[in-house]
Amino acid sequence: MRKNSVANSISNLSLPLVMAVMILIVATPQAQSQAQTPPSQPPAQTQSQPATTTTTPAASLPDFPDAPSTTANVQPRLQPTGPTAIIDTTMGRISCKLFSKEAPVTVDNFITLAEGTREWTDPATRQKIRGRRFYNGLTFHRVIPEFMIQGGDPVGDGTGDAGYFFNDEINPNLNFDVAGRLAMANAGPNTNGTQFFITEAPAPSLDQHYNIFGQCDDVSVATVKAIARVPRNPANDKPYEPVVIRSITIVREGQPVPADPATTQQTAPANSQPTSGAQKPLTPQR
Repeated sequence: MRKNSVANSISNLSLPLVMAVMILIVATPQAQSQAQTPPSQPPAQTQSQPATTTTTPAASLPDFPDAPSTTANVQPRLQPTGPTAIIDTTMGRISCKLFSKEAPVTVDNFITLAEGTREWTDPATRQKIRGRRFYNGLTFHRVIPEFMIQGGDPVGDGTGDAGYFFNDEINPNLNFDVAGRLAMANAGPNTNGTQFFITEAPAPSLDQHYNIFGQCDDVSVATVKAIARVPRNPANDKPYEPVVIRSITIVREGQPVPADPATTQQTAPANSQPTSGAQKPLTPQR
């Protein structure tokens, strides 16, 4: 009776145990196979991630301190604040406002010559002159279309001076980047005197080589262009028919602008004869 009971008990326990062992035997090779065989495709969550998830959004990019700016480096062009020089010629009026703050020595030289308060030496007689308006009656002795007109030489051929020179006064913020620049001609560094020129177009090749001391208005630039296109000698760019500076009037703040004089017959200056020992022409270089 007890043997049968024990046998039955063992029999009852053996069936579940056998089934469990069989399941374990069947499952173990599959598990080993999955562990040893690499997946043929990436995990599902990787496939579902968009390709752009690794790119940092534009909004989170850092602002670099040296990033280029479209406005930070734009410098306003200097504007003249001094008196206005009214240059009346036989071909019309030229009006130029002077850079008295940027080129005070050059402006003072030009004004005192124009008004006759500076002493100068007549190149023909070698006599000291004072009380005579230097520029009245002189000519524009050199004219070049698309470039400039040059005047202020008491000799009339580009070799004259007033018996003195003064140093360069070149402002790093003033360049020939616009038409209508009024500047001193020279024969090299620190040889400024009386000769000046006015550009009719930008001339960057002249930058930082000549004292800029005035800016002429657009109407005046049109007059400069007309003067630059008169018939001239191709050998020296001197007009066949003289273009005369009738007068230069300095108009200060609050003063009235003089009436534009009527055009009169062109006459050559009386002191236009060349002298011996001519110097190198005081002329801007293209």
